[in-house]
Amino acid sequence: MARTAISMDRVGWTRRDGIAALLLFLATAAFVFWQNSQIAILWDLSYLLDTSWRIAVGQVPYRDFPLVHPPLTFLLQAAIMRLAGRHYFLHVAYAAAIGGLGTIIAWRILLSTLIDQVSSAWMVSLLLAAPLTVLGIYSIYPHPIYDCECAFWILVALLLLQRVSSRSSGEIEGPRYWKHWAQPALTGAALVVPVFFKQNMGLPFLLAVVAGILLLLFLSRIRQARRPGQSRNPSTVALLVVLAGIAVTFAAALGLIQLTADLGNYLHWTVQFAAQRRLPGFAEMLTVYQQPSFAWTLPCVGCGLILLCLPPVNRVWGQSWIKILAFCLLSAPLIGSLVYLFLNDDLDERADNLLALWPMLLLLAAVVALIELRKGVTLGRLMPFFILAAIHGTFLSQQLWGSTYAIWPFLMLLIAQMLTAVPVVARKLIPALASVVCATFLACGGLYAAGHERMNYLQIPDGPIQHATLPALRGMADRGPYLADFEELVRFANEQIPAQDGILLLPGEEPFFFATGRIPQFPVQIFDHTTDPYSATELLDEARKRGIRWVIVKTRLQSTEDPLPERDQTMALIQKEFRFYRRLEGYDVYRRP
Repeated sequence: MARTAISMDRVGWTRRDGIAALLLFLATAAFVFWQNSQIAILWDLSYLLDTSWRIAVGQVPYRDFPLVHPPLTFLLQAAIMRLAGRHYFLHVAYAAAIGGLGTIIAWRILLSTLIDQVSSAWMVSLLLAAPLTVLGIYSIYPHPIYDCECAFWILVALLLLQRVSSRSSGEIEGPRYWKHWAQPALTGAALVVPVFFKQNMGLPFLLAVVAGILLLLFLSRIRQARRPGQSRNPSTVALLVVLAGIAVTFAAALGLIQLTADLGNYLHWTVQFAAQRRLPGFAEMLTVYQQPSFAWTLPCVGCGLILLCLPPVNRVWGQSWIKILAFCLLSAPLIGSLVYLFLNDDLDERADNLLALWPMLLLLAAVVALIELRKGVTLGRLMPFFILAAIHGTFLSQQLWGSTYAIWPFLMLLIAQMLTAVPVVARKLIPALASVVCATFLACGGLYAAGHERMNYLQIPDGPIQHATLPALRGMADRGPYLADFEELVRFANEQIPAQDGILLLPGEEPFFFATGRIPQFPVQIFDHTTDPYSATELLDEARKRGIRWVIVKTRLQSTEDPLPERDQTMALIQKEFRFYRRLEGYDVYRRP
């Protein structure tokens, strides 16, 4: 972080790089496959697969049915369905592949960040990347989802930004055309892509990058005004090209939305409605930083930083015990999490202890980044602020404890940036600090991911794993009766409900339309506060309007809480218009007379 430009040219691919990348990819992908063999989150799979299936059969989101998220995740999964049919395993393989690629990209960013700052940069970057095999973008939540996709594309954009920041000289012509024109333009396009995967992650990231680039251009203009005869710096031209790439790509995306779904519909569902249902208050956001552990972690880290920054002329500094003390103080919060792992058997408390490291590390990263700006404002030194913007935008969904599952690579990038700020006299501590980070997040993070603590909104009974048998669901596995119940429902529908009949599932906690291949005829297929725009009365009016003949109510939920709004009122209205038809294991079926 202390350098002005990152020497990407020195980060070439060698044989050991290829071996390391392959191992990181395989380890991450294998963990994602293993996670999918242990759990199936039916609620989220219903939203993903059934929404994607709507698109695959020709329905247009925002115009034909409401969708509170940007479209790219669903378009990608719909493309898989169109190309290869309805096969659940293909979506699992997609998540595993993207997870593995995300770990590789994060590692290359780490290596590029450290290469000119740490003598053992390759080893340190690998130590920081290793925990991502169990904390990668798809390692905790293993099914395709917009948060993970957005995190992946932010990593891609950060990698390209690093390449732009490495350019400080050169002519904009000849064989350098790619570096000086095409690459910055591609970077600008890549910066826009995350916005159309997850708005609360991608938009703050994009706005932070645009603000940073404008600041750099403003400072460059001031320097040029002070030296009138000086020619324009090629890096300034590259930044202008990045802005142009952003503007053109964003305009093209909005134009495409206008032509297909209507921009007004898109903004209503993804901005107005989504913010109304999910956006937390500012006071609630600040609760992330109200940590009791700050009483000891911040003083430890603060004292460790002071010891590191002692001037080299100080005679005491030459004593090795000062360095050892600084290392112990800086490592104490991480080592404390490791110790807690063995002292407490409660998985929830272990998870809380691990996640409590986030606020401390984010505060430390912000402070270090601000201090580094005193050496000069560069794109490389602004990178931590871009990452912090993406992280805090992510917290807008479900705060710290619910939103971190896809963004652990961002935390590792911030840790790498902080390591590069270690004073020269203490650089020998960096491999040891990286080893502590690696051990802590591998052990604590691996247990957190494997214990499915993030999925505490699900009922995960003890017992053997059940495997799906229906062709479209092959590869799906879960504990409890939920898969068997779902497959019984699919067989019942195939045998007794005509294919043209409209079906309404409440609350919609299963990918029914993906499994059956039926075309959804009701605008909403899952019902909770964040996705359902209807009141109980409006829901029945819409069902009447759409000619819905069957209502299927799930009675044995995988979710720990019933997500259906106004359940009692809704059921009362349904029982007035529909007659009870059949009781299945986990479902009640109603039919309109």
